[in-house]
Amino acid sequence: MPVKNRLADLQPEIAAWRQDIHAHPEIGFGTVRTAALVAEKLREFGCDEVVTGIGQVGVVGVIKGKSDSKGKVIGLRADMDALPILEATDVPYKSETDGAMHACGHDGHTAMVLGAAKYLAETRNFDGTVVVIFQPAEELGSGAKAMCDDGMMDCFGVQEVYGLHNWPGMPVGEFAIRPGAMMAATDEFFIDVTGKGCHAAEPNAGVDPTVVASQIVMALQTIISRNMDPVLQGVLSVTAFTTSSTAFNVIPQSVAMRGTVRTHSLETQDMIERRISEVATNTAAAFGATAEVRYLRHVPITINSDEPAEFAAEIARSVSGACHEAPLVMGGEDFSYMLMERPGAFIFLGNGDTAGVHHPAYNFNDEAIPAGCSWFAELVERRMPAA
Repeated sequence: MPVKNRLADLQPEIAAWRQDIHAHPEIGFGTVRTAALVAEKLREFGCDEVVTGIGQVGVVGVIKGKSDSKGKVIGLRADMDALPILEATDVPYKSETDGAMHACGHDGHTAMVLGAAKYLAETRNFDGTVVVIFQPAEELGSGAKAMCDDGMMDCFGVQEVYGLHNWPGMPVGEFAIRPGAMMAATDEFFIDVTGKGCHAAEPNAGVDPTVVASQIVMALQTIISRNMDPVLQGVLSVTAFTTSSTAFNVIPQSVAMRGTVRTHSLETQDMIERRISEVATNTAAAFGATAEVRYLRHVPITINSDEPAEFAAEIARSVSGACHEAPLVMGGEDFSYMLMERPGAFIFLGNGDTAGVHHPAYNFNDEAIPAGCSWFAELVERRMPAA
């Protein structure tokens, strides 16, 4: 079954929705206009139920098949939020909001799930129930959790849940997936080093926290190279380093550092968190300083259930003829919260030769729309076939 003809016919309309959303980006839980547009479209499509305000501004639409009592209840998820980035494209639908843009393709994800919803509401060629889920704040790593915390899965009886993300560099309309861990847990750490400030001409009178913090930065790199099993994957990056003084002739009192950790296993995550604290505090102590460490676990590992992942790949092959094995990705995805509550799968959809996500020149490729919509729709029809 290739791309569905009806969805190919709808491509210009779906692309127009996408471009409208792109022109009006909203960040985090501020996706008020986008959520209103989504709810309006779902009602227009004839969804059996449309509920707003889940997870603050999330939207859920319910579409019942020919027999809603026989089949499963399957969730299809899209993220709606943009990023705080100044857009550097020259498209006619360029962001009208300074300092905000859809640099990750969530405008495309939202439009594709809307397109699949329109098709499924028209045809209803399945036995069961489809729950289309539109979440805010994926980039904050908390929108999916907010919707789950509001009881969405139980309230709508969701039994399985599926989502996708566009993937620059992969041919348009092709797919990639892997069972098990696919995207990383995203953690954040803070290290505050306190020494003893003094005149820069008399370093012996103080304890220089810049030297101490620099030693900590270098020592932290050995956690990945010397403490982690070499066959596993992990990232530890110090991304900010700020002193309490900017004067050229002052040794500051303190240094604040911040960074991120990315892992694909709980054991590795636990080890790195423990070692960051040990390395920072003991290195500081060796120089006569102190270090205070805070470690925050944000988005969990995105783990695809084995059988749903294989089914998702089968559908991808039927739609596009190509489904590759996805690489392990060190980026995070808060769809992981939904996969922690229900079995399901997350898949990548080729965006072609475009700028990478989170780049100011990025733009979602509207040519990918028919394949993405068809994957959602075919998944529903094959997972819950009509009698």
